[in-house]
Amino acid sequence: MIAAIRMLAYGVSDDFVDEYLTIGVSTVIKSLKIFVKVVVSIFFEEYLRSPNNNDIARLLAVGQHRGFLGMLGSIDCMHWKWKNCPSKWKGQYIGHTRDPTIILEIVASYDLWIWHAFFELSRSHNDIKVLGWSSVFSELAEGHASSVNYSINGNDYSMGYYLADGIYLA
Repeated sequence: MIAAIRMLAYGVSDDFVDEYLTIGVSTVIKSLKIFVKVVVSIFFEEYLRSPNNNDIARLLAVGQHRGFLGMLGSIDCMHWKWKNCPSKWKGQYIGHTRDPTIILEIVASYDLWIWHAFFELSRSHNDIKVLGWSSVFSELAEGHASSVNYSINGNDYSMGYYLADGIYLA
């Protein structure tokens, strides 16, 4: 398990862990897979899921109390510099900066519950391209959004929304 934690915490490769801990690469990869499966099995039901109807009702009530009728949460992308990006991959992960980055799209609620996380694919160097691959918006486009009903200034709406910065399309 130490090998898996080192890979995740420090962003090092399986070869590095092999040399540092003298564990075979196949064992390192197997340990990482087991570690991730255990984390998912323990935390999936409570923390690694989409909001259910009760969660949505709670999010809408809090949004209404704060003056944001229909708001389900906030969405944004975060760019992390990928310090240990393999040289042969760098061109696929460089966007508007000179350094390779990994882009993480997050939807979070007021209580910091992160109920959607999506890591970008290579060659998706900006937030708009990540948005194009995001399951949050593909579900909305396919009509799989939860039924939400509210009215603002006499206009009725049946779909919730997310607060976002100026990069996202309205």
